[in-house]
Amino acid sequence: MPEPSKSGDKPGDPGQPKAQNKPTSRTKLDKQSKRKTQEERDAERRRRRVMFLRELNEAKELRERVQPRRARAARMRQAMRMRTFRW
Repeated sequence: MPEPSKSGDKPGDPGQPKAQNKPTSRTKLDKQSKRKTQEERDAERRRRRVMFLRELNEAKELRERVQPRRARAARMRQAMRMRTFRW
């Protein structure tokens, strides 16, 4: 029994993608895409940081409302640390 022909056995086979030998400015495209992805990563990092700091401040305010005595003591300790800090 003859074996069925695999796709891509012949160079002119329509099932096989043609190889393009055109020189492209791939390095220029790679640098631009890397720069863009770096900028996107930086923007995403800044968005996450802003969100984190906002939530942190909300949590601190909530803690002050829920536990005023502890919050006051924490503020006093922080103030003492700031007074004793030397430049």
